[in-house]
Amino acid sequence: MSEKLQKVLARAGHGSRRELESLIRQGRVSVNGQVAKLGERLEDDSAIVRIDGHNVSIKVEEEVVCRVLAYYKPEGELCTRNDPEGRRTVFDRLPKIRGARWISVGRLDANTSGLLLFTTDGELANRLMHPSRQVEREYLVRVFGEVNEHKVRNLTQGVELEDGMARFEDVVYTGGEGMNHTFYVVINEGRNREVRRLWESQETTVSRLKRVRYGDIFLEKTLPRGGWMELDLKQVNYLRELVELGHEKNTFVDPKGSSRSRDRSRKQKIRRAVKRHEERVTTTRSGNRSAKKRAPQKKRKA
Repeated sequence: MSEKLQKVLARAGHGSRRELESLIRQGRVSVNGQVAKLGERLEDDSAIVRIDGHNVSIKVEEEVVCRVLAYYKPEGELCTRNDPEGRRTVFDRLPKIRGARWISVGRLDANTSGLLLFTTDGELANRLMHPSRQVEREYLVRVFGEVNEHKVRNLTQGVELEDGMARFEDVVYTGGEGMNHTFYVVINEGRNREVRRLWESQETTVSRLKRVRYGDIFLEKTLPRGGWMELDLKQVNYLRELVELGHEKNTFVDPKGSSRSRDRSRKQKIRRAVKRHEERVTTTRSGNRSAKKRAPQKKRKA
């Protein structure tokens, strides 16, 4: 075994390679008691690896099951694991798993909704996010402002943004009224706020943005906001083929779960889970407000 440390840890589900490289730079990763350095290779699969002082598994590739979730992100949720202000994050509703963790495949702005993929395989996440892979993302976007053929041509031919040239692979008009127009747009990279910035370059404002497709994985119409579903083995291997990774052989998805009755039961469970989460959040917020009202006021000194 001789692989870069961040690659081994990513494959074992401890984060994307980019996240792990950052941890190594910060001196938060050690190997056999020595602080790891960026670019360090792991020569022994029996090495003791720690992140923030905690032992972590470095399972060999055959032991790791690649799992992928499709999540319908609502507006208002943040793409971060922890928010110091206590706001909702995309990780709050995801199912708990043992021996691994969910890694977000890219990000969506707080004000953007739609399809967000999560995986237990950091190498898969890293490759899907890498600009060189040119994985298509499709969005439903509503814009406010004047839109004409010239502006659409600019958006498909290329616009110079502050971080380089950018363009839509396709723009399809679906209708609108007055100054409000709705389009489907396709882009093949995931730069920060790229869809919004492209439309802003044409003096229009995005009033609604929802991702509906990632590669050939579509946001299911039956999936509720805040709901998730695990991709089956065929879909997982489609994503792995897309970025030149070998096929996964194992899955946690019941192959018999494709029948109509089982599918309906699964969707009902997801809806109930979403509802319970909303009730917990509402109860917590109400409790916090009540506690604040009951908090005794400090007496002012005369």
